[in-house]
This record gives sequence, C-alpha cells and structure tokens, in this order.
Amino acid sequence: MESIYLLNRTEFGSESNLGQVMTLEEAMELLSLWVKNDKLLFHMKQVGHLMKAYAAAKGYDEYMQHMWHLAGLLHDADWDQWPDQHCRKIIEELESRNIDPRIIRTIACHGPRYFGVEPVTEMEKMLYAFDELSGFVHAYSLMRPQGYEGMEVSGVKKRLKDKTFAAQVSREDIADASERAGIPVEDLISFVIANQLRA
Repeated sequence: MESIYLLNRTEFGSESNLGQVMTLEEAMELLSLWVKNDKLLFHMKQVGHLMKAYAAAKGYDEYMQHMWHLAGLLHDADWDQWPDQHCRKIIEELESRNIDPRIIRTIACHGPRYFGVEPVTEMEKMLYAFDELSGFVHAYSLMRPQGYEGMEVSGVKKRLKDKTFAAQVSREDIADASERAGIPVEDLISFVIANQLRA
C-alpha cells in the first residue's frame, strides 16, 4: 500500500449536511480552477457520466443521479495540481462547502488500497469499479481505427490480459472492484462500452 495517500480516517463530512450538493455549474467551475490537464478532465467527465448513467439505469431519481454524477466528476479533482495531497484536498474542499457526506465518502473510497477506506455502499463500490475500467476502455478506443464503434467485450478482455497495454491501469483494482460490486467484469465492460462519454 502506498502510505502517502492514506487518509487515516473513515468518516467524512457531517450528517447535518445530508442533501447539500453542488450544482453542476459549481462543480465545473471548481474543475476549471483546479484541473489544467485536459486528458484528466475528460477522464473525470467520463467517470461522472458513467456514474450518472448507472444510477439512471437502476431507476434512481434525479437527485440521486446528480449525487452519483458529482462523485464521479470530482473524484480526481486534486490530482493535477496536488498529487501528493490526493484525495485529501478535494475531501477538505467539499467538507468546507458542507457537501453531503455520502458524496465525500464515495470519493474517499475510489482506491481502497491507496486511501485505506473500504467501499461499502453501492455508490462507493461503483465509483471504484468504473474508475480504472473507464480509463482502460478509453485507451483501447484510441488504438482502434473505428474507436468505440463495434468494440466488443472480448477485445477489451484480451487487452486486459496484455500487461504491456495501458500498463499504468491496475488489473488488480479492476478485478477487486468487480468482486466487491458483485458484478462480473464482462458486465462492467459492456456497460462502459455502451455508456462511455466519447470525445
């Protein structure tokens, strides 16, 4: 475990702030100030989109879809300028804005072996599940002449077995997240292919 990222706590925000969320405009304003790397920004938009799409597919109301969207959209907000403070900086920012603790804890759970916070709720588990996989599927799309068109689960799985392809993506985290979510990797890949935000 990379102890530099350990948060050393498992409680985030305040229960008194349940129901308090940022607007999408406020979230994007924060990202415009904090994130100068366009590829990282696009990754966060992709993960946010997947989270919202999943919540919608589960039949959650618009408020819950917005919560899921915000968690995905903001999960790496501090990585560009403050990598040594990931994900402390964004957590502290959201706590200072009195944001719903469910959003904050979900962000704290997106890498349990790095941050030391175990995903428990469905929203927490799905952010962990989509984070690495979204980036991997996008990397695969960039090497295909037709991009996402005609992409098949089998093609993604084949690349997952090739440790030299997108080597920075943790296959261990993908497998662990799939197990924790109780969703086969194949089903997660299929959902990402179908719902991924495209450039």
